[in-house]
Amino acid sequence: MLVNDLLKVIVSVTDTSLAEQFQAAVGNSNGFDIIDALQGQRPDLLIIELGDVPEDDFTRIEELLGEGKVKEIFLCAQNSDPAILMRTMRAGVKEFFPLPLDLNEVQNALTRFKGRVEKTALPAGEKNGRIISVGGSKGGVGTTTVAVNLAVACAESDSKPSVALLDMNTLFGEIPLFLEISPKFHWGEITKNISRLDESFLMNVLTPHASGVHVLPSPAYLNGHHSPTPDIMQRLLDLMRRVFDVVIIDAGQSMSDASLKGLQLSDMVLLISILSLPCLSNTSKLLRSYIDLGYVKRERIKVVLNRYMKKSEISLSDAEAGISQPVFWTIPNDYKASMEAINSGKPLSQLAPRSEIARSFAQMAEKLMPSRETESKKRWSLFRR
Repeated sequence: MLVNDLLKVIVSVTDTSLAEQFQAAVGNSNGFDIIDALQGQRPDLLIIELGDVPEDDFTRIEELLGEGKVKEIFLCAQNSDPAILMRTMRAGVKEFFPLPLDLNEVQNALTRFKGRVEKTALPAGEKNGRIISVGGSKGGVGTTTVAVNLAVACAESDSKPSVALLDMNTLFGEIPLFLEISPKFHWGEITKNISRLDESFLMNVLTPHASGVHVLPSPAYLNGHHSPTPDIMQRLLDLMRRVFDVVIIDAGQSMSDASLKGLQLSDMVLLISILSLPCLSNTSKLLRSYIDLGYVKRERIKVVLNRYMKKSEISLSDAEAGISQPVFWTIPNDYKASMEAINSGKPLSQLAPRSEIARSFAQMAEKLMPSRETESKKRWSLFRR
């Protein structure tokens, strides 16, 4: 659609007084046109109320968004307890209004919606988002733990950037378990529908987490899905870079063509290691391979030591000498908190917010944040008030 086109809105609310309030808010906002559902036109925005059987409504919302029949859905409800808010977010609803209605909040939400649509319609400008790949030098070093908690820490940082988390573990990725989410889609939807890939389609495929992170998981089972190609990775990451401030890729140990393309497109590669001789040996080999084969320039590869203990048999200086590169960051060893977080499906910032390991992730996130003015950020916030 053209930027100057009126955005079509359907207000599907049974309460007459409430419907009139929404219609007044839409009517007082520039760039919108209220249409009747009976006209047969596809709306850009659908405003609905939560009925007596909420799960039926949420299922329908997911269907409408998943099929691309509407760009966004706004929802209002008398009940605004945490369970309803969480389910609202998981369904893909962009704005939620507790009743009684605050007309100023509705108009602010309409302004945000219009801004998102206009950004989608405008041609892509300079790359804004930062892509950070998190790869493991060996199995079992905690790559997914780092990727998940770093993504959450970025989303919760002072600058409140928009954050996406992409799982490039080819099969059976574990990110949904780490965040206790039940994704309806995975990146197989992208590979099957690459011709439909745009911002609206992408946002409908992603699964939002309460922290603000939007997750694109890998397939959970063998189902004949299409594997991503380097070209698909290029298109996907180019779009995600325009939509999000930060994109974290859990690259695992994958060395597929698509994964290597992801490394090439990354602004930074965090190579996760631990203080053990086999792991440090692998780290050194991977560093040389990435650089010698031209996948990543040396200055863009940062080594992160996970489960770091100051009194380890191998000192930090010995490790740096062995890999011929300084260590970028050390994440303290906290087995108890880490395992409790994994087993409960909660990020460390929620399970153990005052722990040293949670603070370490928060500090690393601040260090990695792109330096841009707040006004230039592209945010996808559901319940910003």
